[in-house]
Amino acid sequence: MRLLRVSDQPEPYPVTLVTRNISSSGIYFLAPRILPPGTAIELEVALLDRPPGQGRVQMCTAAHIVRCDAVDMPGWFGYAASFDDFALRRDDVVPIRRCDQTGRVNKTA
Repeated sequence: MRLLRVSDQPEPYPVTLVTRNISSSGIYFLAPRILPPGTAIELEVALLDRPPGQGRVQMCTAAHIVRCDAVDMPGWFGYAASFDDFALRRDDVVPIRRCDQTGRVNKTA
């Protein structure tokens, strides 16, 4: 998972974070910085991490921080964020299937 933007400021070097939990409505992650509740963020989350071109699926999302927790890692904090909007991005090519003259699907074409 990478932090791409905080409030309206893009991260000069997107920060890689630690994902602890994810659901359809939000995410819990660890970060080495302070993000107050209500802060708008943009994240890139690898849902299926494979080599490029082999079916990698990433979720790009706008979210906002709803909770900040102390964690056992010095200098790090735990954050709950609620998704505001998201899009899925795939990097594989979906094969085109065509029907032969009998109406059967030809999966080799």
